[in-house]
Amino acid sequence: MKTRIAFFSLVLMLAACGQQSDDTAVSEESAAETLAAAAPVTSIYAEALQNPNRLDGDSARDATRKPGAVLEFLDIGRGDTVLEMFAGGGYYTELLASVVGDGGHVVAHMNTPLVNFGGEEYVARHADGRLPNVEVLMAENNELSLDADAFDAITMVLNYHDLYWASDDYGWDALDVDAVLAELHKALKPGGVLGIVDHYAAAGSPSETGGTLHRIDPAVVIADLTGAGFMLDGESDILRSQADDHSKSVFDPEVRGKTDRFVLRFKKPEL
Repeated sequence: MKTRIAFFSLVLMLAACGQQSDDTAVSEESAAETLAAAAPVTSIYAEALQNPNRLDGDSARDATRKPGAVLEFLDIGRGDTVLEMFAGGGYYTELLASVVGDGGHVVAHMNTPLVNFGGEEYVARHADGRLPNVEVLMAENNELSLDADAFDAITMVLNYHDLYWASDDYGWDALDVDAVLAELHKALKPGGVLGIVDHYAAAGSPSETGGTLHRIDPAVVIADLTGAGFMLDGESDILRSQADDHSKSVFDPEVRGKTDRFVLRFKKPEL
C-alpha cells in the first residue's frame, strides 16, 4: 500500500514539475513578446538616416530634404533594384543603398559633367568599396541604354529640369527628352515606381525654365511622363516652402537650399 501511495505521489510530483516547466516556458515567451512589443520600432528609412558611416555633412542636409519621408512615399524597400538618374555627389545614392539593403542593388547614373560637379564628394562616396551594393553607370547625355524591366524603382531628385538644360561651358549636351523617357519606361518593371523631386517653377511656366532658373512646373513633368506611358500615382507636399520666390534661380543665395519642391510618384502600368 505504501509503495502504491509513494508511486502516485511521484507521478503527481512529476506532473507538477512538468506543469511548472510549461508555465515557465510560457512565462518566458510572454516576457520576450512584451519586451519586443515595448522596443522602439525603427523603420528602414530612419535607419538609413542614422547610419554612422554617412559622409560628414550629409546629416546637415536632412532637415530640408526630408529624404526618409521621400523614400517612404516612393515605397522603395528592402531588396529593390533602383536606378538613380543623375546621381551627382551621391547624397541619395548612399541612402538608397542603405534602404535596399544587402539584398538590393543601386545603379547610380553619372556622366562626365556630373563627375566633375560631384568632385571630392563623389570620390569619397565611392572610395574603397564603401557602398558595395552600388554600381556606377557612366552614360553621357543621349547615350543611356538600359535593359528592359530591370528596375523596381527609378529616382530623379532635383534634376528632372536638367532634361531641358544645355550648356557648352559645362559640357552638358541638349537631351532628347522623349528618347530619355522612353528608355526609362523600358527599363522600369511593370508596376515599378518612378519618383520625381524638383524645384517648383511658377504655374504655367514653359519647360525652358529648366535651363534658365533650374526649376520646372510640375504640370510639365506630368504631361511629359503620362505622354511617355507612365501613370501618376501620388503627389506629396512634404517639401513645400511657401517662402520661396519661384522667379529666382535655385542658385540665388536668397533661396538656395530652401526652395519650394514637389514630389511626384509615377508607376509603369501592369501588363
